[in-house]
Amino acid sequence: MQAAGIQEFAAPIELLDLPEPDELRTDEVLVDVRGCGMGNWDDVVRNGYWDLGRRPPMALGAEAAGVVAGIGDNVSGLRIGDRVMTHSVPLRDQGAWAESFVAAAADVALIPDTVPFNVAAAFPIPALTADQALRDALDVRRGTTVLVHGAGGVTGLVIAQLAAHLGAEVIATAGSHSADSLAAAAPAHVIDRHAPDLADQVRELTGGQGADVAVNTIPGDADRALAAVKDGGRFATITSDSPAAVRGIEITQVYVAPDGARLAHLAGLLASGAITLTVGAEYSLERAADALAHVMRGTNGQAVVLEPNHRGS
Repeated sequence: MQAAGIQEFAAPIELLDLPEPDELRTDEVLVDVRGCGMGNWDDVVRNGYWDLGRRPPMALGAEAAGVVAGIGDNVSGLRIGDRVMTHSVPLRDQGAWAESFVAAAADVALIPDTVPFNVAAAFPIPALTADQALRDALDVRRGTTVLVHGAGGVTGLVIAQLAAHLGAEVIATAGSHSADSLAAAAPAHVIDRHAPDLADQVRELTGGQGADVAVNTIPGDADRALAAVKDGGRFATITSDSPAAVRGIEITQVYVAPDGARLAHLAGLLASGAITLTVGAEYSLERAADALAHVMRGTNGQAVVLEPNHRGS
């Protein structure tokens, strides 16, 4: 099968010809891939810093959408031909940037009829990250004041929208190129992410107290977001550079975990419009290196998706 990946860690991305997946284990699902999501985490994998349980040569990619093409003997609730999406690691076979992807059945969710494959392909990692940060790490509830630092990216925008859906008062930071799209997608007070007085602006919006909780999505900038959190509040970062605890603030580093049941619930929010995700660019597997370069330059909150060389709805 055709795939996009690497021959060794830190090597350039290239088109690979890999063996078809082996016979399925009893708890596995074979997905005929129609779209593969991508993010800056894929460059982390490429360089060997996120272990997906497989070594090169390997296809990259940890999220995909497609059609069920095979089912293990102990899998229930799924049928051949179902439209599904998944974030599934450790990898059971190859990564998701391929014509076929093997996923643990527990990591798979049905795609609502109104959601196209390209949107579903880019949804699992941002959505699961948002839910695990807001509900698990920060216990966000109605009336909680949430600072989302870096809400102009795909994941940050999903975090801001989900926080609003949970009833939070959202304060979001974004760059000038993505501030308008953020304001249109999520009810939030928007602050320039580069503002030197970011913490002061947050405190002014919160009666001098600071945000109850904050989520940081920007590598190297966690301390600026932490300064805007009230004493004794909570702080979660989805980056690898967790800050030191200060002023009694509880710090959590969030690592996204597969969860098919949770993903199914979030897919319902996507179908209802409570969460939106826009695909800004689609690339073939042959252009996977260009696609990841696009991601690393920045996408202003619009997802980048790979599409294998077959089509379908």
